[in-house]
Amino acid sequence: MGDARRPGTEEWVPEKGGLPVLREAVQGCRGCELWERATQAVFGDGGERARIMLVGEQPGDREDRTGEPFVGPAGRVLDEALRTAGIERDQVYVTNAVKHFRFEERGKRRIHKKPDVGHVTACRPWLEAELRAVDADVIVCLGATAARAVLERPVKIGEERGRVLDHDGRLVVVTVHPSAVVRLREAEERAVAVAGLAGDLRLASDAVRPD
Repeated sequence: MGDARRPGTEEWVPEKGGLPVLREAVQGCRGCELWERATQAVFGDGGERARIMLVGEQPGDREDRTGEPFVGPAGRVLDEALRTAGIERDQVYVTNAVKHFRFEERGKRRIHKKPDVGHVTACRPWLEAELRAVDADVIVCLGATAARAVLERPVKIGEERGRVLDHDGRLVVVTVHPSAVVRLREAEERAVAVAGLAGDLRLASDAVRPD
């Protein structure tokens, strides 16, 4: 596994400014090689006052083309789980640990390829900037890559799921990535998985500080 990090990744991240400034600046990031093949960087979406921040792995094919996070099949599963948990999509901030789509070509198709640790490390300054700008009460890590990016250590979902973690003063909930639900073929199995994801989102919602 190679380290995709290049010296000075942080230089691409503005020191001042909120989400609009960050969203514009990320398009010029050259902190790793993924920008060379991706259509664009995909930044987070949501308000700076969101109480819950959802962090996924990386954009997918549709996200790469539209420039919006979680608008493909995994996004539809996430929306379903949010509805089941009683959480409005516009009440959360949604982003990814890695901002560019990593893929391999199979004919005319672009197939998702998991980002390396180096890609996660290279994008960490962007995620940290989002964490500061949004300052959500609870961070939900969707999948192991997101959990590693937020908690800054390897994570096994089965060992960390179902509880609220405290990491450097931030409340964190670890759960599966919605794409894991997309891959399930049996309707009953899928329903159970969506309910489990919704339960984890509800756990995060319950941890939000009261006004």
